[in-house]
Amino acid sequence: MPGGVSSPVRAFKSVGGQPIVFDRVQGAYAWDVDGNQYIDYVGSWGPAICGHSHPEVNKALHEVLEKGTSFGAPSALENILAEMVIDAVPSVEMVRFVNSGTEACMSVLRLMRAFTGREKIVKFEGCYHGHADMFLVKAGSGVATLGLPDSPGVPKSTTANTLTAPYNDLDAVKVLFAENPDQIAGVILEPVVGNAGFIPPDAGFLAGLREITQEHGALLVFDEVMTGFRISYGGAQQKFGITPDLTTMGKVIGGGLPVGAYGGRRDIMAMVAPAGPMYQAGTLSGNPLAMTAGIKTLELLRQPGSYEHLDRVTKKLVEGLLQIAQETGHAACGGSISGMFGFFFTEGPVHNYEDAKKCDLTKFSRFHRGMLERGVYLAPSQFEAGFTSLAHTDADIDRTLEAARDVLSSL
Repeated sequence: MPGGVSSPVRAFKSVGGQPIVFDRVQGAYAWDVDGNQYIDYVGSWGPAICGHSHPEVNKALHEVLEKGTSFGAPSALENILAEMVIDAVPSVEMVRFVNSGTEACMSVLRLMRAFTGREKIVKFEGCYHGHADMFLVKAGSGVATLGLPDSPGVPKSTTANTLTAPYNDLDAVKVLFAENPDQIAGVILEPVVGNAGFIPPDAGFLAGLREITQEHGALLVFDEVMTGFRISYGGAQQKFGITPDLTTMGKVIGGGLPVGAYGGRRDIMAMVAPAGPMYQAGTLSGNPLAMTAGIKTLELLRQPGSYEHLDRVTKKLVEGLLQIAQETGHAACGGSISGMFGFFFTEGPVHNYEDAKKCDLTKFSRFHRGMLERGVYLAPSQFEAGFTSLAHTDADIDRTLEAARDVLSSL
C-alpha cells in the first residue's frame, strides 16, 4: 500500500514515528495489535459519535446482515433514514444517498452547475471537500498535513473554474463575485472548519455568505460531512440559524459504515436523475447495512441529554488543555462546539488557514507522541479537528488532562 496506509493522514507523516495499527475498538477506547489501550479522540474521523462498536448499532446490523449486504434495488431502510435526515436538517427537502463524503461533494458540485447553468465555484482555503480534482485547490486535511499545495495529476483546466478565498473573509468573496459576474454557480464551505484544525465562523460570516449568494443568484452549499449531526442534531445550519440551498453529509449518518449524502431544496434536487437530467449513480448507494447503522445512530442521538453530554465533556477537555498549556508556559488557543474540538500551539486567535499555519508544528508532533505514549490517541496532525463521543466519561477527560500536564511540563 502506498505509504503503508489506505488514507494519507493515517501515516503519521506530520508527527513522526510509525502509525498505530488498531486491532479493535469499543466505546471511547481503541486497542492496538500489541494490546495497548488508548482513549480515542479521532473516532474514525467523526462517525463514532455514540462510541465505537455500540451494542445497539451492532445488534441492528446483525439482524439486517442476515437479509443481505447489498440489494442493488430500493430498500425501505433508505426511506426511513431519508425521512430522519429531512426532519432534522433545515435545508433538506430531498436527499440522495451515496457512499462517501467525497462522492457527495462531487455530486453536489455537478448539481450546482446543472441548476445554475454556471461553471465557476468558490471554496475556502483550508476547507477540504474530498479528493475530487476540482476541490484540490488550497485544500485542507491530508493535503495540508503533507504540505502539498495541490496534487499532480489534476489538470489545470479542471481547477480553472475553482475560485478560492480565505475563510471568514466576506470582502474577498465579494471581490470574486464582482470579478466574475453571472459566472459563479455557488459557494461551498465547511460551516465550521475541521480540516485545517478546528476553526469556527466569525459572527456574521455565514449570514453574509447567505446574503451574497442570494444577491448574485448563486447557491450556498454547506459541507456538513463533519459537522452534520455532530455539532447539533440539525448540523451547523441549525446551530447557527443559516439555511443553505444544498448540504452534503456523511460520517455520523452511516454510524461507522461507508456513507455519504447530499440534499437540499426540492426544486434543485429534482434535477438529479432519474427525476431530472443531471446524472449520478452508485451500485452500493443506500445499502441496507449503512442505512441501518445510520438509523440506529440517529435514534441514539435523539435521546434526551445526548448533545448536552457531548458539549460538557468536550468543553472540559479543551478548557483543561488550554489552562494546562498556560500554566506550563506554552502558547495555545482553541475551542469546541458540542462533540468537535481543536487547539493550536500559537497565541491565536485563528480565523483561517493562514493563521493556522503559524502554529508550532514541531511542538505539536512532540506533544502528540507524548500523549500517545501515555495512552491518548489524538489526530496525527495539527490540521485536523478532534472528536468526543457519548462514551467519553469525566474519568476519560481527567486521565487525558493528567497526561497532557505531564507531557507539556516536559516539553
